[in-house]
Amino acid sequence: MLLSLTNINKFYNGNQVLNNINLTVNENDRIGLVGVNGCGKSTLLKIITGSVNPDRFTERDGIVSFANKTSIGYLEQMGSLNTDNTVITEMRSVFSDYYKAIDRLREIEAEIADGNNSGSDEYMRLSSWLEANDGYNTDVKIRMVLNGMGFGNEELERTVSGFSGGEKTRLAIARLLLEEPNLLILDEPTNHLDFKTVMWLEDYLKGYKGAVLIVSHDRYFLDKLCTSICEIERGALTRYKGNYSAFVRLKEESVTRKEKEYELQQKEIAKMEDYVAKNLVRASTSKSAKSRIKALDKMERIEKPFHEEKHAKIHFTYAMEPPLDVLTVKGADISVGTGENKKTLLDEISFTARRGDKVGIIGDNGIGKSTLLKIIQEKLPHKGLIRWNSNVKISYFEQESANLTKSLTVMEELHHRYPSMSELEVRSLLAQVRLTGENVFKETGVISGGERAKLCFAIMMQEHGNVLILDEPTNHLDLASKEAIEEALEEYTGTVIFVSHDRYLLSKIADRIIELKPNGSEIYEFGFEKYMDVFKERQNAERTAAELEKQHKAEEAAKDKSAKVYKTKQQRSIEAARRNQIKKTEEEIEELQQQLDALNEEITKEDVFSDYELMNSKCIEIEKTKQKIDDLFDVLIELDA
Repeated sequence: MLLSLTNINKFYNGNQVLNNINLTVNENDRIGLVGVNGCGKSTLLKIITGSVNPDRFTERDGIVSFANKTSIGYLEQMGSLNTDNTVITEMRSVFSDYYKAIDRLREIEAEIADGNNSGSDEYMRLSSWLEANDGYNTDVKIRMVLNGMGFGNEELERTVSGFSGGEKTRLAIARLLLEEPNLLILDEPTNHLDFKTVMWLEDYLKGYKGAVLIVSHDRYFLDKLCTSICEIERGALTRYKGNYSAFVRLKEESVTRKEKEYELQQKEIAKMEDYVAKNLVRASTSKSAKSRIKALDKMERIEKPFHEEKHAKIHFTYAMEPPLDVLTVKGADISVGTGENKKTLLDEISFTARRGDKVGIIGDNGIGKSTLLKIIQEKLPHKGLIRWNSNVKISYFEQESANLTKSLTVMEELHHRYPSMSELEVRSLLAQVRLTGENVFKETGVISGGERAKLCFAIMMQEHGNVLILDEPTNHLDLASKEAIEEALEEYTGTVIFVSHDRYLLSKIADRIIELKPNGSEIYEFGFEKYMDVFKERQNAERTAAELEKQHKAEEAAKDKSAKVYKTKQQRSIEAARRNQIKKTEEEIEELQQQLDALNEEITKEDVFSDYELMNSKCIEIEKTKQKIDDLFDVLIELDA
């Protein structure tokens, strides 16, 4: 056990935000914390980290207990990087004790070379401590984590203050991962991360040596990483075993079961009360009626199940049947700016879209995805051919809702576009997307990003387009609204072309993937899950090629070493220890390779690949073994340097 919460309560302005929360976090737990905005998730994290105190009514309330060995890392607490440091200096500060020890070893080596052996015992003690804590491998760790978080070697000497806010957040995450606390708490860690960085973080956290507690709206992230989901609803916390998809299913089953139990009990109560009313005054049945009254008094009443606030009801329809061939793009470029300021992001792209296609467009930030959506609508100049067939009506969702008039209220925005609609019709339409109450009288420039997105969906419902073009449609939306837009797109029978970083949306909706890259584009005639398989295969191939190249360079460097010089007895002793460590590392690699071969053989057996959970655990073990081999190769290179 790392953490235990007992009867955690918190009130704000008389409202109870957290109600008798109980939670235990054990080693290697992967817990996702979910709930609607404002339900108390961030408050609970602040209570765990000590920045907010729980409300206590008795000595048994508000108890936050940690094991002696627990060390907490909280993403928000890491926001205060030393901005005067370079990136490499800031990351090395995590391992300052290791670097001091290594510097001291170099001093002792110099003393030994001069004939002073007084530091021999200290040398052996420091060497053993560094080996036990993998202290010689710190620079390798730093570069691996920074590379995974999207920072190349050319950025190591840049000053932290010169990075953007999103980049500083990524640096803060990198520093936190290097600290390796055994309880890692992350609040929306995938914000500001591009597609590949999120996947790297996902894989890294799968093998993390410690517990992870995550607040996130990234359902794919929760699906791939979490072993349990904790939902805060009306102040209470309920824990569900499994990932996010399992949570959705289990919660639905739980609600259905509770509703049935409640209905059965209500029928039983009504029957008993009816019997009492008819028989209490009769002498012959009075005793029996009184016994039922006692039974009713003793009955443990089932609370009426809580029904969540109605979710948005989004439905996209069209009256004009689209043609079979909807869109043809041939040799178009993706460029921004004009004249001397023109910058070409992609030289050429060609693809087609047919009726019913659901095309997901992915790629790194700044690659031109949003620009492509505008180009195919002829909103920006381009070369090549863009041809829409006849009977096509486009409905466009712009990422930041720039097509709204900020000075108009929500009601006025719809009235302005559809003057024939009555106020009742407008209010009814807005209610469908859960825009109600005073919010409909606010200007569109002051409402939240999620509310603006819902207003845009209401407009699109009135446009009745048979082609939907969507730019990051789930940005700013809560989980319930994301699920509503997914259901709407799943039911929609027209053509959908959309840009998204939301892997859950891509997985559920896209039946084709277009990936934009710096050197061109690639079209995959299948959905996102299969794309992920292809992507990981390529990553593994690239990693293998890089390791072979690294090994080759190491071998070449060994050949080019200068002739051996005379060594003192102490120097020969140090050299012998180094050779022994190389031999030991090579033996460990050989042993791990044998384990890897055995695991690869196991997953080909029917009793393994037919068992999803067993297959998943074997695949995780394979990835961990590969990582250990990679790490040991890095150690070999360091030893041979």
